[in-house]
Amino acid sequence: MRATDDPAPAGKQMLSERVYDRLRKDVLHGVFGPGDPLKPQELAKQQGVSLAVMREALVRLVGEGLATRLPNRGFAAPAPSDRRWQQLTEARLTLEPDMLRMAIERGDLEWETRVRAAHHRLARTPEFDTEQSEHYSDAWAEAHRGFHHALLEGCGNAILLEVFDRLWTASEVVRRLAGHHTSDRSAPDEHGDLEQAALARDPVAATDALVRHLSRTAAALPPAPGTSV
Repeated sequence: MRATDDPAPAGKQMLSERVYDRLRKDVLHGVFGPGDPLKPQELAKQQGVSLAVMREALVRLVGEGLATRLPNRGFAAPAPSDRRWQQLTEARLTLEPDMLRMAIERGDLEWETRVRAAHHRLARTPEFDTEQSEHYSDAWAEAHRGFHHALLEGCGNAILLEVFDRLWTASEVVRRLAGHHTSDRSAPDEHGDLEQAALARDPVAATDALVRHLSRTAAALPPAPGTSV
C-alpha cells in the first residue's frame, strides 16, 4: 500500500460487516420477533454507527430473506406466516429433489465421504444449548446446513448450489422458529434416512425422504396470531 493510500475504506467495510453480523444473529436468535419493526435510526443509535451503515446492513438482510422492506415504513423482521415462506418451501421442494437425484447419479467416493462426515458431525451436535433454549444452537444450525449442502453438492452444478444457499438462508428464520414447536418429529431419524438412502444410491427413497423432511418443517410452523388452523 502506498503511503498516500487511505485505509478508511477497509475500516468502514469491517464496521459494516460487524453491524451486519450482529443484526443477522439478532434476527436468527429471535431478538426481533416475527414482524417486529427494524428501525434504521434507532438501530444505528444503539450500535453507535451512521444511518448509512445501518441501512446498508438492513438491505443485505433483505437480500438474504432475513428482513422485509416495507413501503415508506422502513424494515421489519420476517413473519413466517407470510405467503413468502410457503413459496420458499415450494421452491425448495421443486429444486432440491432434482439436485439430490443428480448427486446420487454423479457423486463419487469423495462425495460419499463428505456426506458421511457431515452426517456424523450433525448427529453429534446438540440441537439446543440447554433444555430451556427456544431456538436451535448456532453449532447445530451450521452442522445442519453442512449436511444438506454435502448431500446436494454431488450434483456438480455450482449455479444450483448458489440458489440452494440463498433459499437455505432465507428459510433459516422459519426453521429456528419451528424448532421448539416440533414435539412429534425426530430430525435425527429423518437425517439418518436421508444419508442411508443417498449412499445406497436409491434416488426414489432419497427424494421421498427429502420431501418428507422439508414438508414436516413447513407443517410445524406455528400459526400466525388471529388465524385459524
